[in-house]
Amino acid sequence: MKTVTNGLEIERVDLGSIAAELELEPGDYIVLAGRQPIRDLIDFTYACVSENLELTVRKKDGTVEVLEIEKELDEDLGLTFVQATADGIRRCRNNCQFCFVDQMPQGLRPSLYVKDDDWRLSVLQGSFVTLTNVSEKDLDRIVDLHLSPLYVSVHTLDGSLRQELMRNSAASKIQSQLQTLAQAGVEIHCQIVLCPGFNDGPALEYTLSGLAELWPAVTSVAAVPVGLTRYRKGLPQIRSYTAEQARGLIRWAQAEQEKFRRTIGLTFFHLADEFYTLAREELPDAQFYDGYPQLENGVGLIRRFLTDLENLPPPPVSADTRSFTLVTGQSANSTLDKLAQWWNSFMGWHALVRTIPNDFWGHSVTVAGLLTGQDVVRALTEISPSGMVFLPAAMFNTNGLTLDNWTLNQIQSRLRCNLALAESPRDVWSQLVTGGEKNE
Repeated sequence: MKTVTNGLEIERVDLGSIAAELELEPGDYIVLAGRQPIRDLIDFTYACVSENLELTVRKKDGTVEVLEIEKELDEDLGLTFVQATADGIRRCRNNCQFCFVDQMPQGLRPSLYVKDDDWRLSVLQGSFVTLTNVSEKDLDRIVDLHLSPLYVSVHTLDGSLRQELMRNSAASKIQSQLQTLAQAGVEIHCQIVLCPGFNDGPALEYTLSGLAELWPAVTSVAAVPVGLTRYRKGLPQIRSYTAEQARGLIRWAQAEQEKFRRTIGLTFFHLADEFYTLAREELPDAQFYDGYPQLENGVGLIRRFLTDLENLPPPPVSADTRSFTLVTGQSANSTLDKLAQWWNSFMGWHALVRTIPNDFWGHSVTVAGLLTGQDVVRALTEISPSGMVFLPAAMFNTNGLTLDNWTLNQIQSRLRCNLALAESPRDVWSQLVTGGEKNE
C-alpha cells in the first residue's frame, strides 16, 4: 500500500469543475500524485500538467481513495487549498538588525508575528526570501524545475557584512547561491533594504555591480529604506534616511540607471518611492520602470498612480458636483494633493486630502499601507469629513483587517460617515460617478 503523507487540504471546490464531478470536498487532502507525495502547490501544479492523472485523496472521514482522471493537458481541476504547503511554512532563521517584526508591539494578531522565509512562497506568491534556510536539495529542485521568478532579499553581496546584518552564518553564501540560480536561467528579482552607514555607499556599489553581472537572470534590483518604528527598543542602533541622504542616493542611482539603459536597455536598478518623497524629488517617468517588476515593493506605485490619473476619462455631463476626502500617509501627501487639485480644477469637484501621521508605529513610518484603524479614527474625528471618504486599500489585508485589527465597518461606525476603499484614481472616479455623495 502507498504511504499517505499530510498532503494539501482542500478549501474550496469550484462548481462544475472536474473536482466537483469527483465529489471532492473542503476538508479532503490531496496526498499523492501517482507515487509522488504532494509537498506543496508546486508539486500539485506540475502533476496536473497531464492528460492522465492519478491522485490519492484522504477524505475528511479518514478513508483513502485513488482517483483516475482523464482531462485536457491544461485543464484545471478547480481546487483551492487552505495553504500552499503541506508541511507548514518555513520560518526565518535570521535575526536581522533591521527586522520590522522585532519592532512591533505586543497585542497584535498572531499572524503578524510569523517570520516566514519560504522559497516556495516566493515562487508562488512573490514574497521575498533570504535563501539562508535553503538546502542544496532545495536549490536542485528550483534549478531542475526552472522555477521562476524568485524574489530574493539580498541586502548586500559582501558575505561578512550580510552575515553581520542578518546575524546568521548561512547569510554569507548568497553570492554562490545566486550564481547557481543564474547559471540555470532562473529569473530573480532582488531587494536591498538600505541601512545608512551599513550597506550603502561602497557596499551598495559592490552589490549592484555584482548583481548586474548576473543579468539577464537577475532581472531587477530595488533598494528600499529601512523601516524603523517607535517600538525599536533593545535593538542595534540604526538611523533613518535624511532628506539630504535620499537626494544623494537618487543622484548616484540616476547615473547608474543611465549606464544600465545604455548597456542593457533597462533601468534595472530602482529606488522605492519613499526615497523620492523624502527628498521631494520628481519620480522617474513611467517608461523607466521597466514594466513595474517590483510594484509590491513600493517601487513605482506613485508613478503608476499619476499615470492612471492622466488617463482618466472626463466625468459624464450629468455627473453632479462631488465632495469627498482622500486619506493617505505622509509619503503620498504631495501625490494626493496633485490628484485633488486636478479634480477640483478640471472636474469641478471638491476634493480634500487628509494626511494622517502614523502615531501607532511612529512618525518615521510614512507609507499609507501601514496606517492603522485607530489612527484613521482619531484623525478623521477631528475634522468630521463630509461626503465620501476614501481610505487606501493597502491598509487592509485579504481578510479586510488593518494592522491593528479594525475592519472597514468598525471604522465607519465610529466615524459615522461614508467610507470606501480605493487603490487608484480610477477607483475613486468610478465610485464617485456611480454612487458618490452629492455636495450640498
